[in-house]
Amino acid sequence: MNEQFDLAVCIGRFQLFHDGQAALIRRGLEIAPLCIVVIGSAHQARSLRNPFTWEERAEMIRISLPEADRARVQFMPVRDYFSQERWAAAVRDCVAAAPGRRGARLVDVGRQGDLHAKDLRAALFTGQSVKNSLAAIAGQVPPTTLDFLEAWTHLPYFAALRAEWQALAAEQSLWAGSPFPPAFVTVDAVVHMAGHVLLIRRGRAPGKGRLALPGGFLEQRETVYQSAVRELEEETGFRLLPSTMRAALREVRVFDHPDRSQRGRVITHAHYFALGDGPLPEVRGSDDASEAMWVPQSELAGMETQFHDDHFYILDVFMRERPVPPDGGRC
Repeated sequence: MNEQFDLAVCIGRFQLFHDGQAALIRRGLEIAPLCIVVIGSAHQARSLRNPFTWEERAEMIRISLPEADRARVQFMPVRDYFSQERWAAAVRDCVAAAPGRRGARLVDVGRQGDLHAKDLRAALFTGQSVKNSLAAIAGQVPPTTLDFLEAWTHLPYFAALRAEWQALAAEQSLWAGSPFPPAFVTVDAVVHMAGHVLLIRRGRAPGKGRLALPGGFLEQRETVYQSAVRELEEETGFRLLPSTMRAALREVRVFDHPDRSQRGRVITHAHYFALGDGPLPEVRGSDDASEAMWVPQSELAGMETQFHDDHFYILDVFMRERPVPPDGGRC
């Protein structure tokens, strides 16, 4: 394909950056003087699916390029919305703001190699040593990515994520004999009162130390509402009269994106309770929660990178507030 364009756009998560993605970006630079790299899953807390910040991924890409090409690449982070429509709109907004854009046309440049970042992440976190892990992915990532990873594994994030990988692997091994991949049903409680939202800090993997909504698994003999109220009380100590809780329930919404949970296929029923104004009841972390706290709604946007799984986005849906990242970006 010899056709030339004013602008090329490459879209990916780049978790982690490998040779197939490097080839895609090189192809973009061959057909246009400027390449916009849209980096998905931005502004998320570190997790096994998203171990690297968008800035770290941009750096992995940048250092892989020849010096002369680095100025020809611009990076645009886009958060996950767990909604195809919202995500596509956000990408369109980013591309529309790109310099030199005059219309757009999708051009298929073909698959650039049969590599999968998920497999590379698995190799990174399961090797008996860092040396073995890096040797396992050598030849599948640019040499500069290997250098980046070698330095990155000395940071505390790596040890914490590796421990989380082991914890999840042990949990998933319990279902190894199942004839079908398991699907779990959970509940969450969004409690909104006096301009505050009730949150917990998770006390165990996955997401240990991350902010989350109070919630847990559906019990066999409970409705989703009963489980939501029970989990709320167990994890935070928050309890009101049953009639008060029923009157405060405004909406129950299902969140079922296949990638919403690190555990696998987890479908949650989020219950939104609006309790109006008044003094905030005392709460305390218990059960699966190491801490419980009332957080001002006005502070939530600046806390996005601290949330477990998709809990920030569940809040976004109920609060009707489009989040703005700490750097002020809009994509």
